[in-house]
Amino acid sequence: MYRQGDVLIVALAEHAVPEHARAAMGEKRDGRGRLVLALGEVTGHAHAIAGPGRLIREAGAFGPMLLHLPEGGRVVHEEHAAIGLPKGWYRVVRQREYVPGSVRVVAD
Repeated sequence: MYRQGDVLIVALAEHAVPEHARAAMGEKRDGRGRLVLALGEVTGHAHAIAGPGRLIREAGAFGPMLLHLPEGGRVVHEEHAAIGLPKGWYRVVRQREYVPGSVRVVAD
């Protein structure tokens, strides 16, 4: 299990990957060629993967997202140390917070 700021990344066993995710189209990369796991609305900083891989966004207000890294990768962010990830599948979960009457994804 890995955490970088408000992003939690949990390794998935191969048998736990939903079948529909294996053939799903991945999210588009940003203008810098990265897979963006979370983008700071105020700062513009991003938790992102620069190398090969695919990010699959699941339905629902809070995600989650599935990340496939066939060769491993590194999660980078402008204000955090990079984290190396071995090859495999991951569930990416954004931190949430309670505000009176609702729950929302934490944004910086």
